[in-house]
Amino acid sequence: MATESTCPGNCSLCGRELSIPATENDEEVSFCSPGCQDVYTTLGAAEPRERDIKPSGRESGRATEHNIADNRDNGPSDGHARTFFRIDGMYSVTCEAFLEAVANGQEGVIDAEASYVTETIRIEHEPDGVSKTELREALSTLGYTASLREHASGAGQEAASTARQAQETPGMQKRPDDNILEFRYAVGLLFGAFLMMPYVAIVYPAHLASVFNWEFLEIFEGSFQPSGAGAVFFLRLYLVLSGIILFFTGLPVLRGAYISLKMRRPNTDLLVAITALSAYAYGTVAILLGRNDVFFDLTIVVAAVVTAAMFYESAVKQRALGQLTELTVSQVNTAEVYDGEGTTREVAVEELTSGERVLVRQGERVPVDGVLVEGPCTVDESVVTGESLPVLKQTGDDVVGGSIVTDDAAIVQVGENATSSIDRITTAVWNLQSADHGVQRHADQLASRIVGLIGGIALLVGIGAVVFGIGVLEAIRLFLLVLLVGSPWALGLSTPLSVATSLNEALQRGIVVFDETVFERLRDIDIVVFDKTGTLTTGEMDVIEADAPTDLLEMAAELENRASHPAAKAIATAFASEAGDTKSPLSDGGRSTESDIKHSRTVSEFTSYASGIEGVVDGKEILVGNLDLYAEQGWEVSDDLKLRVSDARGFGRLPVIVGRDGTAEGIIVVGDEPRSGWDDVVTRLGNQGTKIVVLTGDDEEATDFFSQHDFVTHAFADVPPEGKTATIRQLKSEGQVAMVGDGTNDAPALAAAHLGITLGSGTALAADAADIAIADDKISSVEIAFDIASAASSRVRQNNRLALVYNGLAISATVVGLFNPLTAAVAVITSGGLIAANSSRTLIES
Repeated sequence: MATESTCPGNCSLCGRELSIPATENDEEVSFCSPGCQDVYTTLGAAEPRERDIKPSGRESGRATEHNIADNRDNGPSDGHARTFFRIDGMYSVTCEAFLEAVANGQEGVIDAEASYVTETIRIEHEPDGVSKTELREALSTLGYTASLREHASGAGQEAASTARQAQETPGMQKRPDDNILEFRYAVGLLFGAFLMMPYVAIVYPAHLASVFNWEFLEIFEGSFQPSGAGAVFFLRLYLVLSGIILFFTGLPVLRGAYISLKMRRPNTDLLVAITALSAYAYGTVAILLGRNDVFFDLTIVVAAVVTAAMFYESAVKQRALGQLTELTVSQVNTAEVYDGEGTTREVAVEELTSGERVLVRQGERVPVDGVLVEGPCTVDESVVTGESLPVLKQTGDDVVGGSIVTDDAAIVQVGENATSSIDRITTAVWNLQSADHGVQRHADQLASRIVGLIGGIALLVGIGAVVFGIGVLEAIRLFLLVLLVGSPWALGLSTPLSVATSLNEALQRGIVVFDETVFERLRDIDIVVFDKTGTLTTGEMDVIEADAPTDLLEMAAELENRASHPAAKAIATAFASEAGDTKSPLSDGGRSTESDIKHSRTVSEFTSYASGIEGVVDGKEILVGNLDLYAEQGWEVSDDLKLRVSDARGFGRLPVIVGRDGTAEGIIVVGDEPRSGWDDVVTRLGNQGTKIVVLTGDDEEATDFFSQHDFVTHAFADVPPEGKTATIRQLKSEGQVAMVGDGTNDAPALAAAHLGITLGSGTALAADAADIAIADDKISSVEIAFDIASAASSRVRQNNRLALVYNGLAISATVVGLFNPLTAAVAVITSGGLIAANSSRTLIES
């Protein structure tokens, strides 16, 4: 059975509609491309596992065949609307569960899926039952802020959304949540430091004097007794002031604790809240009992330090996103409607209707899918198809929304649904992302086991105290004391510090990580899938080789300046001449002739064909094109040259023959070269036991070079975007899959993989779909990311163990009767200091 449901008229691998329906003869197994057929034949068509649609570690366990179908159709059920919201303030699986519960609690909501990894929630609802505004207001609660990610596809629309993609990667702009967190941090740090001064000057020495009879401590003996008027004022003042720190600075932690209780999913926020609130409540009870062991300082330090760590983590993430290169925007918001009389009017793309004609100038993007009605022109479709070579379009040819007109202008008739291929890819990505649940942090997993244990012990101690007649207030004090010394609040400090320092080190090496769970997931990767164009290759067309007379190369360049075929720009740039001064570094390899004289070239005739160009330059008839064009024009081509053309094919290269006056005289090879260092990366990953797969929308010849590598298990060519996503799903049945890509066409596959990696030169949508962006655009950084992941995972576990140092010291001090504000401060400083010191160590050697 195929990964996607198969039926006549749809691809048996990816579900894409076929131009030629399947027939009974092929047993309903048909494919939209040779690439899909190759994947189907090579990998088989195993049924996806129930949870295969969601990345391991990020799964909620709710993935079903229905989810898979939704991701294929990219649209809501009939009569329903699908709305995507961006949620600021999400940071855990608990947030996901809470917001899904809020959404599902609204009348008219059919289903909701949230992902803190992408800060997205997808809601399918009845448009008449609940509006987008009502949903946004419902989701903007308890510190969360909801905003429409884009305009959602409404009821009755086709599966493809006509939404416009936001023109920046989410997170690139500073969010209100970050500003508020910064303010809370400032208040906690400055105000908290001020409040700690009397503790350091009076309270700590007083408790030290009660243990040691040192002469210089005599002045502090009895100086801090609740019976004194000064102490009473001090304690009550601190009851108020520490409360401000707790409930203002520590509000994000308290909110997280509340939500974890509400959703019955204990996390580190709850541990921190237990400690801070217990310390605050203990101080209140101590005052009533006439004791001086008040722990308002612990409330202040815990709330301020954990909030500071959260702020640091947020600041590192913000700085990381700010390091990304300027990304290509793959969608168009407006279009120029051509009225046929030479005039145009600008309209919003969503207002276009089927049959209208739009003008697309050179260098502009085609706004929607359609048909070229006036041409020819050259179109770069790589952003959608992944094909490295631009395509020459003639009148009547289909053009893809999101592609770029690289030469000449085009008049495009809007297609039936007035939608863009980019829109469909975008919606596919969002569908995958909203089903892309986050992983429960290791520290949260510890918290879920510890909370019940600590709470049970505290309750038994309190009940026991009452049973033995110690008194209610004293029983409450002992109950709070157990929580105070037993709750490992420092886990709430170790997690953000571990995350921030790991992200920061990755950033310093040109690796931007969007989600802290990446390090855990990256370590478990079994298969790495590399896109070819723009990932394993540079993604740019250049002249790689030239063997022809220099003057002929210059003449060809003059013609190419007027041409629009795929190799035109590369050839024109490489061999352009000014007063005979050839600018190309390759020209030194050309064969000089007696006619190689410095002078300006004159073009007197020019003709463009589908496979090349012809013209008269300096009185010589010049032909530039492929073997078929030479055969059509009856020009002579030697057997040796034909053999060289055959040898030059492959690796994504395009051999172009140049000739004059009826005879071919040489060859120019244009192509997309492999990136420097790709071989080392593939080799090192392969040596670690990782399977390597190459995937591309280019033809089969383009993958020959890479398929010959010892560690490349499979190389699939001519695979459309839908096929890439289906291939990822097939591979996921064999293990954990990472996808490395750069183009919009890679975005659904990046989102569908267990982990997506995009290069810094990639498009905004690709970066949006990925978990890691290589900001410096070096493929070698992919290998470094794996190394950092391994080291970061170990660092997290080390810090979690160091977090328990506080409890070890606090419990020991309590057992011997020495637990007081001073010993508590020592425990806090020791545990926190060890965590900070361990976090600051370099993860991997340069």
